[in-house]
Amino acid sequence: MKKAAAAIVLTAVLLTACGKSAPASNRHEGMNMSSSEQGSHVGHGAEAAKSDDVKAAFTLTPDKPQPKKDTPIGIQITDSGNKAIENFDLSHEKKMHLIVVSKDLSYFNHIHPDYKGKGSFDITTQFPAGGQYKLFADFVPTGKSSATKSQWMTVQGETPKPEAIQPDTTLTKVIDGKEITLTYDPLKAGKETTLTFTIKDAPSKKPITNLQQYLGAVGHVVILSEDAEQYLHVHPMEEKATGPDAKFMTTFPKSGVYKMWGQFQHEGKVFTVPFVVKVP
Repeated sequence: MKKAAAAIVLTAVLLTACGKSAPASNRHEGMNMSSSEQGSHVGHGAEAAKSDDVKAAFTLTPDKPQPKKDTPIGIQITDSGNKAIENFDLSHEKKMHLIVVSKDLSYFNHIHPDYKGKGSFDITTQFPAGGQYKLFADFVPTGKSSATKSQWMTVQGETPKPEAIQPDTTLTKVIDGKEITLTYDPLKAGKETTLTFTIKDAPSKKPITNLQQYLGAVGHVVILSEDAEQYLHVHPMEEKATGPDAKFMTTFPKSGVYKMWGQFQHEGKVFTVPFVVKVP
């Protein structure tokens, strides 16, 4: 059976971040890919700065991935002259973070490709079902700003009915025995706001004060607009905090509906909590 490889060169946006880039992990790509999308990488208190002197080419084998099957993906990082960029800074303990989401944002994965040298990263992952997915690769070329490159791809097979992206009516959720409550300053596009995740033991309601470091911080938050065009990876204001509060500062670039995923670690297990908010 022949295997084909599809390569797409992405021309996304580089943004300066406070701290390092965010986590990422799976890889995937498909033949039916859109043109390059701009992705925003924002750390707390950071200002965005565009640059196109770094490019990323995603290669998928096979070129028509199937759901629930191993899909190898390669990511080649080059400069504007197509020369391989060879040196990368560790960004929260990793040289690359890969965020994978489905088009309706119901699926989220944060994985970490392996660096093979000469600008080449690779990883093997699986997709849960057919449909469109978007990849966001975060990395920091040595001596340059944090970079975020993104691309849509298509997985073959049956596509589940899209889940509506609706703002949450309650901002308290129970995940893996943890009760997580989100509070924030009044939201407004273009205005800096603080997001606070308060984490308790769900059965006892006792505050959890022994959160563990996850990728070098108390937690990480990824935020996407409902069309997946606005991307923010936010780092905590106090990286060494242990709970029950984990605070993050960010700025929503435009009005609209956004979905966020907070990731934390407790007793050796990482848990992810999603929230959907509307920004005026």
